[in-house]
Amino acid sequence: MKRDTSPTTAFQPAAPRGIVEGLVYVFERVMPDPFMLSICLTFFVAVLALLIAPTGNLPTLLDSWYTGTFGILAFALQMILILATGYAIAEAPIVQRGLRALAASAQTPARAALLVFPVVAIAAWLNWGLGLIVGALLSREIARRVHVDFAWLVAGSYSAWSICNSGLSSSIALSQASHGNALNLVEKATGHVVPLSDTIFAPFVFIPTVLVVVVMTAIFIRMHPKSENVVAFCDTGDDASDASSADPHARPSDAPASFASRLEQSMLGTLLLLALGVGYLAMEWRENKFALDINTTILIFLLIGLALQRTPIAYANAIRRAARQTGSMLLQYPVYGGIMGIMKGTGLASMIAKAFVTIASPLSLPLWSYLSSLIITLLVPSAGGHWAVQGPFVLPAALSLHASVPRTAMGVAMAENVSNMLQPFWAVPIVAIAGIRIQRVMGYTAVTFAVSLVIYAAALWFVG
Repeated sequence: MKRDTSPTTAFQPAAPRGIVEGLVYVFERVMPDPFMLSICLTFFVAVLALLIAPTGNLPTLLDSWYTGTFGILAFALQMILILATGYAIAEAPIVQRGLRALAASAQTPARAALLVFPVVAIAAWLNWGLGLIVGALLSREIARRVHVDFAWLVAGSYSAWSICNSGLSSSIALSQASHGNALNLVEKATGHVVPLSDTIFAPFVFIPTVLVVVVMTAIFIRMHPKSENVVAFCDTGDDASDASSADPHARPSDAPASFASRLEQSMLGTLLLLALGVGYLAMEWRENKFALDINTTILIFLLIGLALQRTPIAYANAIRRAARQTGSMLLQYPVYGGIMGIMKGTGLASMIAKAFVTIASPLSLPLWSYLSSLIITLLVPSAGGHWAVQGPFVLPAALSLHASVPRTAMGVAMAENVSNMLQPFWAVPIVAIAGIRIQRVMGYTAVTFAVSLVIYAAALWFVG
């Protein structure tokens, strides 16, 4: 018998019978809504700053909170655009047909895991926004066909997505590879950029990234609940395809053709934007060699989405549906920006980072950078914003100790991968699209946190 897993349905968790079931039970009973959690974290950081931060007085705290809240808006819009443009690609008809064809091959929970992990991981490595959307939509398609625990499946998708900060859309890696980027702290200190070959393509990053996907696939297969405890997906029909038919901006199919409707359905607008975008990228890469940063990543996904959606109105409708999933991010980004402002303005972040740096050696600094990042990420769940807080302290330490700058910087990024499995900020879009309560998902991803914590730490220490 299927039980409804929609967010509006009150779900009474069964008594725990094992470690994983116990984690799910605890998260459902203890963890509040992500927005409420961000408010609680703001209060916690504010009190901590007033008690121990170097400049933890009330005027500084209030000013830092205000500055951080509104100073993050430009970056927040960039991140939301990455998610929205990734959504538009994933919702394109040809991609949807591909997802349905893939889902048809998953006939058991084990096969579902063997399918979800590599597909979502590859999508997330290419673009974190695309990975979130593909994970949510693929999970729904599989759950329609297979008797599988839906929370377990969505948690597997989110776990596979966790490697995104080691991929092509890694904010930290991209910013350090981008000449003139405001967050390129390496270039500001040394006059040189760090190419992607030294970060995301380096063995100490690429090997643990693959290993996390392989190991967690095997673990998730064993973690699937017994048949009698499965909480299956309840199909309410409220997916992307149904949303499109209910779009208030869509014109009735029997409406008389007008100049406006013909213009909307024409590919001329799409071709114009494609010509402008492709022309700019060709010119830029010819003059400055191939490079990716946040803005060019958004542009590339915009162009791909336009090409796949074909007409301007189809793309506009896809973005409107994407906006339904980004509302929670619009709400939480300013709150976390305020937390970031407090930590940076009062010196609290520097205390955390310096506490690790003071005991570091050239060999151990990347690992200490990684460990301190685990803590900061729980309070500032954005790789770019996090780097703005922690980078100014770990980078000078790396230069003064003659430690590896790429390894130190990527230690921060890899810790983002790990801590995101306990910090629900980035899980909000995927659970919103999938249609499930976030608390049940986080109970499973706590296991991913523990396993990936060890794998990435070992890679930083042992892999050359």
